[in-house]
Amino acid sequence: MCRWLAYSGSPVLLEDLLLKPEHSLIDQSLHSTMGATTTNGDGFGMGWYGVGETPAVFHSIEPAWNDRNLKDLARHIVSPLVFAHIRASTGGAIQQTNCHPFRHGNWLWMHNGVIRDFAKVKRDLVLAVDPSLFPEIEGSTDTEVFFHLALTFGLEDDPPSAVEQAVGLIEETGLRHGVELPIQMTVATTDGDSVWAFRYSSEGASRTLYYSTLLETLQAEYPDNEVFQQLSDETRVIVSEPISNLAGVWNEVPESMVGIVQAGQDELRPFTPRMPAARYAVSL
Repeated sequence: MCRWLAYSGSPVLLEDLLLKPEHSLIDQSLHSTMGATTTNGDGFGMGWYGVGETPAVFHSIEPAWNDRNLKDLARHIVSPLVFAHIRASTGGAIQQTNCHPFRHGNWLWMHNGVIRDFAKVKRDLVLAVDPSLFPEIEGSTDTEVFFHLALTFGLEDDPPSAVEQAVGLIEETGLRHGVELPIQMTVATTDGDSVWAFRYSSEGASRTLYYSTLLETLQAEYPDNEVFQQLSDETRVIVSEPISNLAGVWNEVPESMVGIVQAGQDELRPFTPRMPAARYAVSL
């Protein structure tokens, strides 16, 4: 499995986000306390929004704790929206094209979990991807196929609906192939403005996912904390496991929910997989 972090808010130096916290994502690459594995050393990736029309991405097959390029980049990049992911492969090759986050246009996508028995269902799932999107699939992971299924079902128009349909198809396809519990997932996706974070699994026992408390609450509770005082009220962090031990900072995302970080009021909604509204074009 993997660990990931999504940040949205005041522009932040990536070093302050990824390297300096006491239980940072880099620390979790060696010492995860809530993941399926303690070590997540099968590569690292980050995506961030800056001056370009699309987000930048950096992928490396080096363990995050030992990547000099990552540490140097983190000391020089400032961004208001950052995705970062450390990988523990569930069987896919260790190569750059298998590192998260994945990108399509202005969108980023990352995943902790697995489509179980992916080899059994891969052909059917890939054939359900819109033909115009198929050439973009460069790697061999279940996550990248999952992303392109969500794009096929309208991620760019309605992310919760698209992911519900993608998961519905994955579960139906898995069960048809004799896979008892087809999917385990926490997923984050963004268009550069809002962030959607999903927690779901077929067994109803999903990997951990947390979101940070509203900044105005933390600023009142910790008036001497310089970091909290410098950030805007819109700042929010979503993590696979907490990056600090401060009381009251982290809240667990409930099972089968999608959280939406957006301008103004954030939302937490139920997440219910369903089959695609229109049957996909390729007959399975």
